[in-house]
Amino acid sequence: MKPRTVIAREVAQQDIDGAIDRYLREAGERVALDFIAALERAYGHIGRNPDAGTPRHALELGLQGLRMCPLRRFPHLVFYVVEADRIDVWRVLHGERDVPQWLREPSDG
Repeated sequence: MKPRTVIAREVAQQDIDGAIDRYLREAGERVALDFIAALERAYGHIGRNPDAGTPRHALELGLQGLRMCPLRRFPHLVFYVVEADRIDVWRVLHGERDVPQWLREPSDG
């Protein structure tokens, strides 16, 4: 089976950019680059195995089809929905945040 394309919504890209900026400021370039590599590995994994993520928050929030994949070595979670032709990344959130509240915030569609 051909891997699906993984596409981040604008708000997910803002999450990613914010995390990279924080890592650059607080931990340095090497850690920021490691974060990007971990995110790329996660995208590759969910592109090849879309149903691998857990639906843990989907039930709590009533968001059918929402799945979550943690990043290795980083406390971030990739939230996504599997579409027929792609993986739709909704958010990339730090795991210590109030995840249900952040997912309820308006998105850019």
